[in-house]
Formats: sequence, C-alpha cells, structure tokens
Amino acid sequence: MAAPSPGPHEVLTPSPEAGHRAATSSSGRRGLLWRLRDKQSRLGLFEIGPGHELHQLTCMMQAGLWAATQVSMDHPPTDFELGTLAGPAFARLRRSLGLAEEDYQAALGPGGPYLQFLSTSKSKASFFLSHDQRFFLKTLRRREVRALLAHLPRYVQHLQRHPHSLLARLLGVHSLRVARGKKKYFIIMQSVFYPTGRISERYDIKGCEVSRWVEPAPEGSPLVLVLKDLNFQGKIINLGQMCMEPSETCLAHNEHSGGGTDAPAGPQRSWLLRQMELDTAFLRELNVLDYSLLMAFQRLHEDEQGPGSSLIFRTTRSMRGVQSLEEPEAQNRRLLPDTPNALHILDGPEQRYFLGLVDLTTAYGLRKRLEHLWKTLRYPGRTFSTVSPTRYARRLCQWVEAHTE
Repeated sequence: MAAPSPGPHEVLTPSPEAGHRAATSSSGRRGLLWRLRDKQSRLGLFEIGPGHELHQLTCMMQAGLWAATQVSMDHPPTDFELGTLAGPAFARLRRSLGLAEEDYQAALGPGGPYLQFLSTSKSKASFFLSHDQRFFLKTLRRREVRALLAHLPRYVQHLQRHPHSLLARLLGVHSLRVARGKKKYFIIMQSVFYPTGRISERYDIKGCEVSRWVEPAPEGSPLVLVLKDLNFQGKIINLGQMCMEPSETCLAHNEHSGGGTDAPAGPQRSWLLRQMELDTAFLRELNVLDYSLLMAFQRLHEDEQGPGSSLIFRTTRSMRGVQSLEEPEAQNRRLLPDTPNALHILDGPEQRYFLGLVDLTTAYGLRKRLEHLWKTLRYPGRTFSTVSPTRYARRLCQWVEAHTE
C-alpha cells in the first residue's frame, strides 16, 4: 500500500530557509534562561549538535515544524518538505489539553537543540526530546503511520469518554522528505516523564520476561536509562490508602469551574486498576499489542506528602471543550495532582509516580501471529511480548495489580 499522500490528510509545508531567523527573537529571549536552567534536569541527555549523525535530520524537523505553525513565510525555500497529517484533528487535541500553539511552536522550533537519550528499545526508531523535555518525538515506519491514522477517530472518542485515560496524548504526525529522497515519518506526543526533576528510576513495562532486562548504568553514572520488567523485581508501586474525598479547597475549586461534587471516592489503586482495564480493553478492540506502560519514580518533598497536599478537584473538564453524557463514575475520573502533566501523575505517600501507555501502532496481523508461533517454540514455559491482544491486555493488567498496593 502506498504511503499517505498529500491531500485532505496531509498538508505540505516548504522548509523555511529563514526558520532560524524567524525564531531569533524568541530564542534570544529564552537564551539566558536556557543557559541558567538547572543542569541536573538534563543529566544524562545529549544535545544533538553539529557533528551528531542526526543533527541534519533534527534541524529539518525543527525548521519544518516552525513553518507548519506560521500563517505565512517571507522566504519559503524548497530544500525539503514537511507534511502534516490529520492536522485539524491533532490541533483539536492540543487545544483540548490547553496547549497553546505558541508554546508548542517554541518548544519544537529552532530555539534550542533537541535532546537524545540512550534508548533500550529494540526497534530501529530514533527518539528525541524537545529542549525543554516536555515533548517526545519518535520516528515511525509507514505501516505504523497508517495504523495510527486509522485508529485516530476511535482514539479521540476514547479520550472523550475517559478524560483521565493513561494513554499517551498524541499531538501530531508528520512526514519529512529531502529533495527526492524517501519520506521519513515521525510522531509528537507529550512526554510521560515530565517534569523531569528528581526522577530517580524509569521503566518500560510489558508484563513479560523474555528480553526484558537492561544492564543498569554504573552507580554515579549520568546516563538516563529506561529499565524493563526484570529490573523491577522486588519493587512496588505504593499508592497508600489516601482518601480521594474532596476537601473544602477542592470543592471551592470545583464549584468555581462549574462542576458538581459527585466524583468517585476511593483509593488510588482502585482507580489505577480500573483505568488499566478500560485502556487495555480499548487497545484490545483495536487488535494491537506490544504497547508499554511507562513508569517513573520521583520522591516527594516533605511539603508534598500527606493527603490532599497537592490535589485539586477536577471532574468536569480534564479535556477542555469536551462534553460527555457519561457520569463521572463511568468515566473513572479521579483527583488530579496540581502539577504539570497531571494526567500521567499519581502521588503515593512518599513517591510520585509517572504512568502512561505508549506505542499503540503494532497490529496483531499475520507477521505477529507467525512471530508468536516461533517464540512459543523458542521460549517454552517463558512469557514473551508477542501474544494475542486479549492475552496481552490481561497480562499487563495483572502485572499492575500484582505490583501495586
């Protein structure tokens, strides 16, 4: 099947020769802040600067994304083209999250170099972070793009029905063609691991054991590694028994925002297990597998610990402008922490946990069915990632249940 072609689903933007010049005033204002930013927040991440093998690619991505958000360009050159796929749908998703186009443009444009970390993924994809580490970029294969766009309407519908879903928030899909070269595709999403300060451990969980170990970095090493299932042995997600009843402050906030007082009460663990069931059931219906539960640990400050210390009561609109006829109980809403990226954050008694489901494009087709048969013979009695979507969803939910308290 041919790649998505320009038309109603893809808008081509000529690369701006003047992309960096257009960003000069903005980057200049942020330059000082950028240099003074806490170096600890970028520990183990590497700037993709001149001489890096991916420097040319990321510069074109930055310049193209800058141009894609401009009303007009004075000097549109023709050395490469950036295509925007399903642009209106992703623009609506960004608005629903309260993400201003100016902020999105500033973070992804030429104001600062993209960052790279050492990926433990077996795929041939390239992974990047925006310079403020708020947005995650990943290259995709053509078939993955087709799958993602095919699922997009149902993905949006799921987020409308379940505003506190753990699914990663997708923000854009683009293609990049240099001269007459082959198109490259990449996706932009909110980083699950944001804000990054004080994050001590990161994991990619699939609920199985084959190829699920990463050799940890030596003690004291600045490397940022994402560990896997077998590295998590002996650990637990402690959400405590913190009551989720709204406080007077929460009620005041909720009344001000136009909501009621009928949010479901109960431990956060119950909310998490139910949300995992809802999200994995949706992915099972899409016939996809091999997705991951990203997880990170961040120790809370003393003033952040304790019931209600950082919670605000949000029940009506976690996605702005989204209306649903379902009751909050059916939507499995919860109290969200008063922090950036709240949809991916749960606070326990002592730790803050970052949680999100990512990589939603692998279909259980003939290729994966044959891989399942081969792995059954290759790894008898062991668990591996390539199983049916039904079994994959059930097993990941069981993993979360077994590793939370």
